[in-house]
Amino acid sequence: MPAPLRPAAPHTPAPHRLPWVWLGGLLLLTLVWDALGLDLPLMRHIGTPQGFALRSDTLLEGVMHDGLRQSALGLYLALWGWALVPDARLPARWRDRHPPRRERLAVVLLVAAALAAVNLVKQHSLTSCPWDLTLFGGPARYVSHWSFGAADGGSGRCFPGGHASSAFALLPLCLPWLAPPVGSRGRDTATGQRWLGGILFVGVVAGTTQTVRGAHFPSHTLWTLVLCGGVALTGWRLAQPWLRAVAARTQAPARRFAATGSETDVGFCETVQDHQAVLPQHPVELGLTHGARQVGVAARQARLDAVHAAGGGREHHHDR
Repeated sequence: MPAPLRPAAPHTPAPHRLPWVWLGGLLLLTLVWDALGLDLPLMRHIGTPQGFALRSDTLLEGVMHDGLRQSALGLYLALWGWALVPDARLPARWRDRHPPRRERLAVVLLVAAALAAVNLVKQHSLTSCPWDLTLFGGPARYVSHWSFGAADGGSGRCFPGGHASSAFALLPLCLPWLAPPVGSRGRDTATGQRWLGGILFVGVVAGTTQTVRGAHFPSHTLWTLVLCGGVALTGWRLAQPWLRAVAARTQAPARRFAATGSETDVGFCETVQDHQAVLPQHPVELGLTHGARQVGVAARQARLDAVHAAGGGREHHHDR
């Protein structure tokens, strides 16, 4: 016998200020790093006047750089498929674990926006890579990326870190679970935390790989994280009215029943709606705990029985 349908627990939104606090702390850390000028001392411990010994290392260049970039491209294509597939076409075991399609589409668009923001800054940056500096056998002199408009004599276009953005641009994937729209049903925050941990880990590995190879200063990776996180949180905040519209439509039938039914009735209606069934209109139906189709069949039969009983009673009274 199927287990009884349980009332849907109302969602209690998490404090949406917390991600902004973390982003502010990260920005402060990055500014302190720049203010102390820690890039060059660290790079001098890695490179020499002859260059960077690991610049062409097979593992770092072939696997951690080229391989990771190709894997990221495949993941982005898969994300578009995940975003565009209709909710009804998702496997049944996935439907309760994945956000609605509108949220998935917002996530993928924000990933694309984060990548575009990093590339836009890079295209207008005059900062060259560490391996281009005279300190490490190159033609350029060191110029801080805060010296806007000052060329260093190198090729430029090295700030911020593009390779780290392959991972950090995926930060919007955490938001449907860690900062769901108001009115959404309960989400498993552990899923968002796993995404966040994995993205940060891969991004740090990618950024460290490029630092060891001499392609980027550590600050380049930090600024990539700040930029991608800022795009993700700002875009998600701006998209809230659009995303809340879906949650409002989803919860509206349950709110209508809240005026006349108990809290259990409301939760039951939400569950029936999740199964795309016809919402019950008779109190007898609210007690049913079988599947959505059984609810509809039993409800119609109950109404017919009530009509027949009422008709029989009137005929008996008339005979008397």
